[in-house]
Amino acid sequence: MMTGSLLTAWVVGLLGGVHCVGMCGGIVATLTAGLPREQRQQLARQLPFQLAYNSGRILSYTLAGALMGALGAVALEFLPLHLAQRALYLIAAVFMLALGLYLGGWWQGLTRIERLGARLWRHIEPLGRRFLPVRHWSQALAVGLVWGWLPCGLVYSVLIWSAGSGGPLQGALLMLVFGLGTLPNLLGLGLLAGAAARISEQRWLRQLAGVMVIGFGLYALWQGLVL
Repeated sequence: MMTGSLLTAWVVGLLGGVHCVGMCGGIVATLTAGLPREQRQQLARQLPFQLAYNSGRILSYTLAGALMGALGAVALEFLPLHLAQRALYLIAAVFMLALGLYLGGWWQGLTRIERLGARLWRHIEPLGRRFLPVRHWSQALAVGLVWGWLPCGLVYSVLIWSAGSGGPLQGALLMLVFGLGTLPNLLGLGLLAGAAARISEQRWLRQLAGVMVIGFGLYALWQGLVL
């Protein structure tokens, strides 16, 4: 089950690129434009900064996943093992189905979850300004750590899913793999003016990914019901 969840999380991150570009495209463009001119104009010199931005972002996802996994594990300790296993499968199933529908473009309800994090973001966002303008990769890493907490329905849905992953390690791993899935789109957006991101905009590809994730969700639902 965990292997299927990790594969699904990676697919969701990779092919959720249209949403990533919409949410983070402006941030990527602003951060790239803020680099010194000689670094912007040379791909090799820009790469360490782009990697640092995204490493910080993915690290924040991983930490948040560990926290949610731990909270979910504590909650499940109050249930008998049989019920706890069923709860894990059903949580995974529900969010796999929701993510599949989102990826395929058939339902956009997950974006409403973003409103829940808007208040928290107002307190976190000013922290990132302290490291601007970015002149060193360590500043870029710090900005990325803050960027990782940007309200995002796609990220939040996977986070809620990670609460049912079984524990902090599983939750962290789930969010790490999801974050790595988002990397080609956002790294490509920063380095190649969106060349990598445009691949995920193919409607048929997103729908294929949606069907794949829904398939995992239906399997998880079946597992949860027959346990």
